[in-house]
Amino acid sequence: MIDKKNFYTVIGASNNKEKYGYKVFKDLLDAGYKVTPVNPAEKEILWKKVFSTLSEIKENIDVAIFVTQPTITEKILEEVKKLWIKKVWLQPGSQSDIAISFCKNNTIECIHDACIMIQRTK
Repeated sequence: MIDKKNFYTVIGASNNKEKYGYKVFKDLLDAGYKVTPVNPAEKEILWKKVFSTLSEIKENIDVAIFVTQPTITEKILEEVKKLWIKKVWLQPGSQSDIAISFCKNNTIECIHDACIMIQRTK
C-alpha cells in the first residue's frame, strides 16, 4: 500500500502542527508522495488546496488515509465505497470495529493499528 506510484489523500489533514492530520500529510509530502488533503474546515495546508470531500478530487485515489475520529471514519467510508477506492489506511485512533468490518464486507483493503509514517520508513 506504500508506493510512490500511488495517489494518496489524507482525510482529516490539519494546519495544526500538533495534530497527526498535519504530521501525516507533511511527512508524505516531504517524502515525495503524491498526496492531497481533505478537511471541510480547512482551505489550504502547506500551500496545497484542501478538498472538503473525496468526491471533489478529480484524480483517482489509490489510498485514503484516515486521521479522523472513528465516527467520522465510519461515515466517510460510505463515500470511499461509492468512489470505488479500494485501499484505506486507518491511522491509530481513527479505526473502530465498525469501520474495519465495513472494509472487510465491501472488499476494501484496510490497514489499521499501524502508523503510515513509521511503516513507510521500514
